[in-house]
Amino acid sequence: MNPVNHMAIIMDGNGRWGLKHRNSRNLGHKEGLKSVEMVMRYCIKKRIKFLTLYAFSTENWKRPLKERNYLFNLLEIYLKEKLEKINNEKIRIKIIGEKNFSKGLNKLLDFAEKKTIKNTKLQINLALNYGSKKELIYAFNKLKKRKGITENDVNKNLYTKNIPDPEILIRTGNTQRLSNFLLWQIAYTEIFFEKKLWPDLKSEDLNKIMKKFSQVKRNFGKI
Repeated sequence: MNPVNHMAIIMDGNGRWGLKHRNSRNLGHKEGLKSVEMVMRYCIKKRIKFLTLYAFSTENWKRPLKERNYLFNLLEIYLKEKLEKINNEKIRIKIIGEKNFSKGLNKLLDFAEKKTIKNTKLQINLALNYGSKKELIYAFNKLKKRKGITENDVNKNLYTKNIPDPEILIRTGNTQRLSNFLLWQIAYTEIFFEKKLWPDLKSEDLNKIMKKFSQVKRNFGKI
């Protein structure tokens, strides 16, 4: 049985789900929050300590302004309504990426991180304004005056420092690409592409993925 300490997810398909079922991309994003909560409960039940969610990429700034504003407003409302419950359930929130949103949202994200910093049941790494290439440039710039750079040096200067690499990466939405997500960290991660759109994902689907993962022989370059 392969242990899972860290699960990472590219939550793809909200917009398509919304257009199909509600004639609105935005309502698909709202529906996707139910899947976020399902995965949180699943990780706690399975004692998975780290969950990284790709919520907003550096490339997502290219989306229409109305959709971006809806996403940021949705996040703000969710945190205001759920943060107390999240904290009571001993869940930690950590933002990976650059917080350059509105003053109000930045303040709320900072507050959420500080309020939950001592929680240890589950750490949710929320990838916001995140891009792996930008993360690597950030790390290399911090290391540019150092000689003989090691992998450990890079690890210590990433947004994900002190977070173990994920054993599992799931991408929903029937798309098979990584979209600039955790490119350094997933060198030996098992990747699962799920056909279902993010709002349609169920715990049974996660069980199937976990079963497949348990059967994988993880060699890490060895025989």
